Parts: sequence; structure tokens; C-alpha cells
Amino acid sequence: MKPLAKKILVSIGSISGAVIVGGAAFVGLQLRAFAASTDKVYDVPVPHVTRSSDPPVLARGKHIAESLAPCAVSACHGPDLGGGDTVEIGPLGKFTAPNISAGGLGATYSDGELMRLLRHGIKRDGRSVRFMPSHEFNWLSDDDFAAVISYVRSLPPVQKSNGPLEIGVLGKVLDRRDMIPLDIARRIDHGKIELAPPASPTAAYGAFIARECTGCHGKTLSGGPIPGAPPDLPVPLNLTPHASGLNGWSFDDFRHTLTTGTSKSGKKLAAMMPFAAYAKLDDTEMHALWAYLSSLPPRPFGGR
Repeated sequence: MKPLAKKILVSIGSISGAVIVGGAAFVGLQLRAFAASTDKVYDVPVPHVTRSSDPPVLARGKHIAESLAPCAVSACHGPDLGGGDTVEIGPLGKFTAPNISAGGLGATYSDGELMRLLRHGIKRDGRSVRFMPSHEFNWLSDDDFAAVISYVRSLPPVQKSNGPLEIGVLGKVLDRRDMIPLDIARRIDHGKIELAPPASPTAAYGAFIARECTGCHGKTLSGGPIPGAPPDLPVPLNLTPHASGLNGWSFDDFRHTLTTGTSKSGKKLAAMMPFAAYAKLDDTEMHALWAYLSSLPPRPFGGR
């Protein structure tokens, strides 16, 4: 081998080695940061909750649990709260919402601890919940959360083991890069929770409901592939009024899609889209969500 060619190969090898070592060091830092964050104990007091058995309160709690904070759906804890379906997202991990009925984790939590979990994303032991998107619906009022807790407590116990919750290396790295939310409590300003205004069919109220769309469709709601997801995972669509999104849609088109799971073009939505929950939004909530999405600046598909 000629001396020059040998030098070039040695240089390339050195650079490649440095890149690999640097990449491994970066990943190691992210993993340590994730572990430290999820091991942090938050000093957030357990609130007082007044549970109710009044039918209107239970009805309100049921509505919220099936729509605005959809825990009682198969994609989350299941209609009976006995645990949801396992979602496998390639190298990101395996995720299963646990049994929170009185036959599962629900029996270990006080009402106040449940309220803190819903509002602050903090588990009974004071550490951050993982994967459960409390930050997307913690804008609900204390009365609404009390109604949810009252409804949850009214359901019978379910004897069922919890499915896996395994976060992969890539999932932890992307969480630290704020590309997917898995470590929830660190994303919440525990000293200043922003509550929604009174329910009305306005963009101001719809902005809070739309927070529940950001986990899949991105902060800008313009959709695109979920970072790190396997190629066979459905790609979230553009929800802004862009030509690649909801431009040309009417409210009736929007409502039809949410209530039937079929888009304006007649195409069935992917199973991961929880339209069964959004179909249960009441008229005010659905108009508010549409008003907010319609008010967004048009963004090309994929900007997330």
C-alpha cells in the first residue's frame, strides 16, 4: 500500500473511531440524565379531594374519562380500567397502560394521590410517571378531576396483571431531546399550572383540548413521522389549514371524521388514532377544537 493511501485510511479510521466514541458518550449522557430525572422525588403536596356519588358528577367524570382525558379507552387503561392494549413502537419501547381499577394500582392510591398524578404527572412515590400524558390534560379544573376520580372509584375491581412498560435506549434519548414525551413530570411547571377558561366553542378553549393531539401530531400539529418510530407505524397527519392538511375542510367534515374514523376522502384513519374518544366530545368541545385548528397558521406537512 502506498504511504499516502495508508495515511488516508488511518485518518478515516481515526475519525470513524472518534465519531463512534463521541456518539456513545452522548448516548451515555442522555441515559444518565433520563435516569436521574425519572428518579427525582418532587416536592408537590398531595391535594385534598372530595369524592361524590351524585349521578351528575359521575356522568361528568365518565365523559371526561372517555373523551377529554381518555383513560377509559382501549388505547389507554381500557373501558374497565383493567389495563390497555400493549403498543410496540420499535426501538422506542413497549408501552402498556396499567390496571388502575380497585383490583390494581387504583387500590394503592388515595384520592389525593390520584389527583396529583393527573395534575402533576407524579406517582405515589413522588417520582415522575412515564408515558402517561398528564401534561396534555392537566388544564382541567379541580372539580373535573374530582369527577373523574369519583367515576373511577365507582367501577368494579378488575383482577388483571399489568402489561409491559419498557422504554428503549432510543426512547430515552429522544425524550431528553424533547422529541417525544416519556418523562412527564419534568415537562410540567408544578408551581404554575395553567387552567383552561370556562368551556365555550372558541379557539381559546380549543387550544387546551388540542394539547392532546401534540403527542402524535407534534407541537405545530403539522404531522409527520414520529421520531424513531418503525417505518410501519402510521404517520400522523397535518392538522393545520394547509393544502396538505385541513384546507378546504368544513366543520361537518371534521365532525364526520372524528365520529366515524373516516376522513373526508373516505379513507379510514389508522387504528392508533383514538377517534373513539374524540367522537365522544360534546358539541361545545368539538366546535372549540375545530375553531382552534382553523386558527392555526398553515404549515406544510411534516414540520411537527
